[in-house]
Amino acid sequence: QVQLVESGGGLVQPGGSLRLSCAASSLAFSNYAMSWYRQAPGKERELVALITSSATTNYADSVKGRFTISRDNGKRTVYLQMSSLKPEDTAVYYCRARWLVRDYWGQGTQVTVSS
Repeated sequence: QVQLVESGGGLVQPGGSLRLSCAASSLAFSNYAMSWYRQAPGKERELVALITSSATTNYADSVKGRFTISRDNGKRTVYLQMSSLKPEDTAVYYCRARWLVRDYWGQGTQVTVSS
């Protein structure tokens, strides 16, 4: 059974940093495009960052220059390094794995940016 388990969320002050991790089990991780989404209260889920199987990255305009997505295929883990955090970054962050017709989501981790 495929599982994606996010970790690293929490409460941080504006301007601070956090690193999210998403560990995958039971899948051929290196084949998958991995991405991070977020959903704030009352808003739709949105793509934050994506990294393909060949390590090409793409970011939402709102996080460019502040967030960095990376992957470690040996550890079956994708990371999201978040810096210069703003209150508007507050959301539940979800990990997603996609390859052909296979599509899996994690359970989410809460990130709260507040003073």
